[in-house]
Amino acid sequence: MNLSEQLSVTAQRNPSKDAYIFQGQKVSYQEFDASVTKFASRLTELGYGRQDHIALVSGNSPLFMIGLYGALRAGITVIPINPTYTADEMSYILKNGDVKAVITMDVLLELFEKMDDQLEVYHYFTADTGSGIDLNSSPLSQKMKSFTNVLSEGKLDYEPPSLDSEDTAVILYTSGTTGKPKGAMLTHKNLYSNAVDVANYLQISSDDRVIATLPMFHVFCLTVALNAPIMNGGTVLIVPKFSPQNVFTIAEEYQATVFAGVPTMYNYLQQTGKDKVHTFSNMRLCISGGSSLPVALLESFENQFNVRISEGYGLSEASPVTTFNPLDRPRKAGSIGANIRNVENKVVDELGDEVPVGEVGELIVRGPNVMKGYYKLPEETAVTIREGWLYTGDMARVDEEGYFYIVDRKKDMILVGGYNVYPREVEEVLYNHPDITEVAVVGAPDPELGETVISFVVSSNPSINEEALHEYCREHLAKYKVPSRIEFMEELPKNTTGKILRKNLREKLAQS
Repeated sequence: MNLSEQLSVTAQRNPSKDAYIFQGQKVSYQEFDASVTKFASRLTELGYGRQDHIALVSGNSPLFMIGLYGALRAGITVIPINPTYTADEMSYILKNGDVKAVITMDVLLELFEKMDDQLEVYHYFTADTGSGIDLNSSPLSQKMKSFTNVLSEGKLDYEPPSLDSEDTAVILYTSGTTGKPKGAMLTHKNLYSNAVDVANYLQISSDDRVIATLPMFHVFCLTVALNAPIMNGGTVLIVPKFSPQNVFTIAEEYQATVFAGVPTMYNYLQQTGKDKVHTFSNMRLCISGGSSLPVALLESFENQFNVRISEGYGLSEASPVTTFNPLDRPRKAGSIGANIRNVENKVVDELGDEVPVGEVGELIVRGPNVMKGYYKLPEETAVTIREGWLYTGDMARVDEEGYFYIVDRKKDMILVGGYNVYPREVEEVLYNHPDITEVAVVGAPDPELGETVISFVVSSNPSINEEALHEYCREHLAKYKVPSRIEFMEELPKNTTGKILRKNLREKLAQS
């Protein structure tokens, strides 16, 4: 079984059930499945099939969902790409990923016009967004095919090819925080197993209505808010762009039951939603991932909205989920939870030996969700996957009950005079301060100590100063952990998923 086959099974069981709702339009599972079949048939007629790669460059929309499942049904490998990337960022992935066709929106065609002569793309399957762009005047007009026309030309009696569970279904390029991005090859088995295990672990059913406002091109949304609901016949509530108001409106209008977000989203919702608590009255579960959720924020959000947040952990290379706080046992604040079904996590030292309970080491993972490797990077693959275990690069510890806690990224650890300082520990203290809304901690070179701790903060109180925060930190942290410098910012730099970009903050320090 794979994702596309499971969609057909769900459509046969619940043909009239809403598969997704987008801008007020409800589309049933039967209609969704039919569109997927038609798109797959047309792709096959145009000569695309197994071993071919197709890029999916779109925001959250039916285009993304039909494009993804249609290409997978035809046996084509899909490469989702952030539509806000520059031409340079995108062209690297398109070339490195050996892309032969692109599914995209008319508003992005100008971007592709800049780089088409560097690519080997045969077709641009283009969706009309109502922008009024004259596609016939585009230099790419000979390569363009209207996505709407392609669907209308497709056939419902299409017989999909027989696929191997180890065939590459999706290649997800990492965000490239160090060097060029790497393409994690996820198989049909990887994606299907993780979607099923997440859906079952979080008890997602056909009664659930899941808000998809995280970017669909990102693996968190792809599995948790898209693939998992489809496995059990839930409804995906597509939110094209995150804003607290958009989320509150959709949650109230469609009685949403599940929300998935990153910590910055919870921060915005909590700060702007004091009079919107009723909109979450049907919400049975909120899911957090992407980065560590500060305990102070978790507790204040749960108290304000009267809904449980289940924090989990994942990474692109694991499709992505490896742990979640269980629903049938107590949720532990600050923990990423325990192993999900079929996935095993453990904490090891530099030799790969498991460390005692409570000690910090590197988190490693194995299971049917672990990628088969990085595309065209066998040496990188060999370093990352050893004896079947995926080495995550995250520092963690585990308690006596099997709950894991992320301490920090291995590369983010700060070494101050021989002492290890984990940024999250300092961030948690500052998040507990009533006037602080956002925090990021990085290390900077220091001639005497090796490194020193620098904190960037966003405050709701314009009169607070650095000395007051220093005093607060001294009360709650060992001396070597106290930031040597605290910088105030109006907003911290983030990527499109809302994750704070420490890399940008390090660059800011280097330039100052």
